[in-house]
Amino acid sequence: MDQNAFRETYHAVNERFCIYEKSILTNQCGCSSAEKFCIAEREGVHCKSDRGQQQCQEYLDILREQAKFALHTLDTEKKRSLPHGKAIRIQVGGLLGLRYACYPDEPIASTINDIDGQLILAKEQFGDFRELPFSTIMQQVAAYKTKKRAHRRNKDE
Repeated sequence: MDQNAFRETYHAVNERFCIYEKSILTNQCGCSSAEKFCIAEREGVHCKSDRGQQQCQEYLDILREQAKFALHTLDTEKKRSLPHGKAIRIQVGGLLGLRYACYPDEPIASTINDIDGQLILAKEQFGDFRELPFSTIMQQVAAYKTKKRAHRRNKDE
């Protein structure tokens, strides 16, 4: 299946896409509102909740705004795509930082099991995403390192 046909099919099948699809497909996060699906041996993630998708988008938009310095981006356009590494860093690092902000006495987690549940808890604790302790969250975004691919050895070695 060529890339254009895949994109068309993906958008037709997945009307409510998951905001954190990259993080879920790399097995660094999970979500009770996420549902995986396959198209031509490729995976995608569907969000089962309008409320959940809106909440995720709201948090990610605020997070991207706050993370410009940590990500070394000066992009003023919110909707512009980030490179994969920076997108993973902001998604996973931002969620790990949020978890730490909600549970400061617990050790920093390495994964998030339920994105939707974490965002609901944060709203209950802080009232609004704009009231979150972004200095704490940005420490985790800045510290998060994406997983490196294993180097393939040449047959001649």
